[in-house]
Amino acid sequence: METLTPARGFLGLTDQEAASTSGRPGVTVVPFGLEASVSYGGGTARGPQAIIEASHQVELFDEDLWREPYRDFDLSTLAPFPVAAGVQPALNQIESIVGYILDGDRFPLILGGEHSLTVGAIRPFLQRHDDLVILQFDAHADLRDGYEGEPYSHAAAMRRCLDATGIRLVSVGVRNISAGEIAFLETNRQRIDIYWAKDRATWDIGEITAPLAGRPVYLTFDLDGFDSSLMPATGTPEPGGLFWDDAIDIIRTASRIAGQIVGADIVELAPIAGLHACDFLAAKLAYKILAYRFSQTG
Repeated sequence: METLTPARGFLGLTDQEAASTSGRPGVTVVPFGLEASVSYGGGTARGPQAIIEASHQVELFDEDLWREPYRDFDLSTLAPFPVAAGVQPALNQIESIVGYILDGDRFPLILGGEHSLTVGAIRPFLQRHDDLVILQFDAHADLRDGYEGEPYSHAAAMRRCLDATGIRLVSVGVRNISAGEIAFLETNRQRIDIYWAKDRATWDIGEITAPLAGRPVYLTFDLDGFDSSLMPATGTPEPGGLFWDDAIDIIRTASRIAGQIVGADIVELAPIAGLHACDFLAAKLAYKILAYRFSQTG
């Protein structure tokens, strides 16, 4: 697969900066602008490029880890490519891409694109792990059994992931759920933990992350998990959501306690012209996920 030059790829590294990480664990950033089942606002097809462009403005030094985390992984970014038409062909496409990346012993970070892409992205992990946990940040439970005639809709993303019986789901920030999803949740309590945004003031991060201990974790971050005042650039913005420190504290702890974060995606950015803050937030979030995955020592 064709890759971008370091200067054009995620973080916009110089050739010298990129060369200095040779031999480090590999990370491949995948721009995957799937937009096939969006049901309110559109624009997710433009999300990956907006994140990559904004990442060139992200400071490489991390004040929490007190280092430049990019030095701890060998970063590459796939060049833009056409996303297959239709939800299910696109899911097969991202499945193939992620499988190829894992075969090369690299960490896939997928920049979406709508949330339905997660269903295809996790398939290669299921072939490698029988005890995978999904850590989901989201305003919506995404537990519908299809939506508007599409069983693989973004609104059914976690339901389709849970079709694989070995998966456990930990969802954080949910504040929008249908009655039908409640019925599914109540019959699958042994597999699903939801931490409602309304209870954020009393969350125990140790409790939230406990199911991740010693297990492989796939992190999926729907940007509408953030409060709509912080992240309006998404198709289904919701008030009452997460703020930056809420999310970062959980990601930091999850990366410490998990057996390993094995892959991640950031989805549902629908860029708004002239509003760079949302693109930048998504880019910095992506860098923080990589930082805690590869640079955290304890």
